Amino acid sequence: MSDRVLTQQEIDNVFKNLREVPQNEDQAGKAQPYDFCRPDRIAKDQLRSIHLLHENFARSLASSLSAYLRAYVMVNLVSVEQLSFMEFSQCLPSPTCIVSLGMLQFDNNALLELNPSLVFPILETLLGGRVAAGAKFEREVTEIEQAILDGMIRIILKDLKEAWRQVAVIDFSIEAFETEPQLLQILAPNEAVVAVSIEVRIGELSGMMNIGIPSIIIKMLGQKFDQQWSARKTESSETEQRRVFSLVRPTRLLVDTRLRGPTLSVQNLLNLAPGDVLMFDYPADRTIDVVINRARKFYGHVHGVNRKRAVMLTNFVAPDDD
Repeated sequence: MSDRVLTQQEIDNVFKNLREVPQNEDQAGKAQPYDFCRPDRIAKDQLRSIHLLHENFARSLASSLSAYLRAYVMVNLVSVEQLSFMEFSQCLPSPTCIVSLGMLQFDNNALLELNPSLVFPILETLLGGRVAAGAKFEREVTEIEQAILDGMIRIILKDLKEAWRQVAVIDFSIEAFETEPQLLQILAPNEAVVAVSIEVRIGELSGMMNIGIPSIIIKMLGQKFDQQWSARKTESSETEQRRVFSLVRPTRLLVDTRLRGPTLSVQNLLNLAPGDVLMFDYPADRTIDVVINRARKFYGHVHGVNRKRAVMLTNFVAPDDD
């Protein structure tokens, strides 16, 4: 052990350095902001999972509504954020079409809101009419119109249930209709909800659809939002492949082969008679095109099988050949 003695100057320098370093610097760096008015905030990774879940819902809903309305429908997810129920209600137009959704498994309610700019074009489409672009709608939805919308809303809830099936089985049911956001008090004003905003475009017309899900439901399902939702699957499972093959197996395709030979004038075509022979400048060993649903997919050669003509496929058509 060294027996060196520190000088007074060295001792003063040590205490001077200690005084210059803030004592609470490390503790302040570890502090995180906390909002006591909203104690049940949802983690960002769970919000990303909910965002991915409703992207799948938007794609499925676009197909379902296109088939139901017999029109081309585009559905785009706009945003997923957490708000208080009061803030969510204040963001909704008045009047509008609000549906209270029951969630039997959780003994709670969610909200589905359809803007008038979306509801009335859908009603006109269902009734065979047409809405001009730029039309404004500022009246309430009548009870008869609510009954007409019932079928479409059930389609929305069916696709929403299928989207949430990856996390939990939730049976959404229609409990009540309302036109004024302030009159539907199913949650406390300061209770947090996850607000999902979706744009629905039908031709040149578009409108917003908003879904409000209580944050407590997300908290209860927190363990089921694992990392499989944070990234898309890179490879389908064998079960999924068998399911897809079983769906496409009964599909019927139009297959034909074409011999691309010389052209023929209309005059010569009109002069054709039984017994005439057409000479095609097409060598027997030359490959022919195999067309599937009007798209050239294979090359092949003509063969004979049991006194019938057949085509033996030789290779695929390269993308650059089309």
